[in-house]
Amino acid sequence: MPKHGKQYQAAAAKVNREQTYMPNEAVALVKETAFTKFDATVEVHMRLGVDPRQADQQVRDVVVLPHGLGKTVRVLVFAQGEGATLAREAGADIVADDDETIARIQGGWTEFDVAIATPDMMGKVGRLGRILGPRGLMPNPKAGTVVPATDIPRVIEESKAGRVEFRLDKTANLHVPIGKVSFEQVKLYENLAALMEAVKKARPSAAKGSFIKRITLTSTMGPGIRIDPIQAQSMEVSE
Repeated sequence: MPKHGKQYQAAAAKVNREQTYMPNEAVALVKETAFTKFDATVEVHMRLGVDPRQADQQVRDVVVLPHGLGKTVRVLVFAQGEGATLAREAGADIVADDDETIARIQGGWTEFDVAIATPDMMGKVGRLGRILGPRGLMPNPKAGTVVPATDIPRVIEESKAGRVEFRLDKTANLHVPIGKVSFEQVKLYENLAALMEAVKKARPSAAKGSFIKRITLTSTMGPGIRIDPIQAQSMEVSE
């Protein structure tokens, strides 16, 4: 086991590992126990009651966090013609409508956070799977990032506003950022509530029994804080 420093140990001492906290208590505690000099990211780690080896028990969807992630999101769009024009007008950071940009990505360039594509570009984009796939940047219809040209402005707007994709890993866990430690407590709470609602809606019909088994809230390098899963599933975003 790696030996933790004094700052981590002091932060961990504030957390009762045997307790599951109410969502609002956990959010307050994650802010209190963050100790990095930089503005740490707050993440949710969720253990689900599904079998990730089964195709009919996959969990993959997106959520638009009401208060965003607290960072600038760079959006690349693979489109031509009308799609490229709409993408530029909607504020895309990069429009890949030529072979030059695609060649740059093939060479390992990935200076963007979200990639969107029109269906007619997927033939070319498919060749970039080796680069984009492992980085979670591959456009995908299920994630709402392969869309008709007319939908591009909406997806760009959502991406820049705080649209986050979540997907099940091989150990039946989700790992999702919900903002920064500097966020007001109510904003982190509402981002968490929006994520909980999206995860509940993404429950596969083949899932049996308890769906959300365990929820842990952490900040970068900070201690884990367990949230009561039942309380978390009844959270609501205040209007």
